[in-house]
Amino acid sequence: MSKTAVAGLDAPLVQMAMGYFRSRALCAAARLGVADALGDDERSIEALAASCEADAPALYRLLRALASFGVVAESAEGRFVLQPLGRPLRKDQPDSVWAAVVFWADLLADNWSDLTECVRSGQTSAALRPPGASSRWAEDPQAPAIFRAVMGTAPAAAYMSIARAWDFSSARVVADLGGGGGALIAAILEAHPHLRGMLVDRPSSIEQARPRFAEGALAERCELLAHDLREGVPAGADVYALKHVLHGFSDDGATAVLRHCRDALPPEGRVLIIEFVLPDVIDREDAELEQRLMSDLNMLAVTGGKERSAGQWTALLRAAGLELSRVVPVDGDLVSIVEATRAAA
Repeated sequence: MSKTAVAGLDAPLVQMAMGYFRSRALCAAARLGVADALGDDERSIEALAASCEADAPALYRLLRALASFGVVAESAEGRFVLQPLGRPLRKDQPDSVWAAVVFWADLLADNWSDLTECVRSGQTSAALRPPGASSRWAEDPQAPAIFRAVMGTAPAAAYMSIARAWDFSSARVVADLGGGGGALIAAILEAHPHLRGMLVDRPSSIEQARPRFAEGALAERCELLAHDLREGVPAGADVYALKHVLHGFSDDGATAVLRHCRDALPPEGRVLIIEFVLPDVIDREDAELEQRLMSDLNMLAVTGGKERSAGQWTALLRAAGLELSRVVPVDGDLVSIVEATRAAA
């Protein structure tokens, strides 16, 4: 039977609806450790099944599907090799995306299954679960480590466009609030040698970031502080940066964090909110806008936060005693820098 005979299988909307096929297949490969089992060698399906503790016929079907979109290749019947596209699925690679694949395609995808009810109710997926019901996140003991591996652990070079988009020449100390593994503050310090830095996050994230700042020039220029932003913000900086932090909070929660920033901010200091800035009207098809708006839906389902427009950022800052001074675009990145100062008395 041709695909056109199957209820509009080739229709664009149906193809979009089937987009999870690849995601789930890729996630299964990550969870089973297929890329690690293959390594640099050609291996038989029997050997792979033994390494992955999987049913050989079922694993064979998964690998053939992965071969159809270039993750592996079937070099001979029942024998497979890892392709360049699939190599970052290995946990031992410097550019490993294993944690990111599991994070997005498994731990967070679990929440997206409730999106209809999230939209209907305005509540998160977690809030909709009956008492005692668990989630993929709660069930996976690796979830916190996976989250930390995804957030802020990229090389500093990946954040250099942000570090160079704003003029830090008059700043002295920059605090990266909720900075995860420290990639952003590392990029800022590398790009601006006159600066000192503070990395502020929860204890588990600070411990993961320590190796990055354990030696070399950054070791003497960056202070690592374990702190909960919901309780306060440490003083001592004249620039406070928050990258992809406030979108995870409701308006009330984000306002509370920003008030803490205002309390710590010196008179001439700046708060830099590095986030997606949504347009007021979505009047065109746009792949980059789609990424920002899908992130907005992700916040709806997962955290109860949101992506915001410039007008919404203005209102949020005003409620916290701050004032939006300008929005600085970042070349080559989807984020912008929302710059804020103390509101006039």
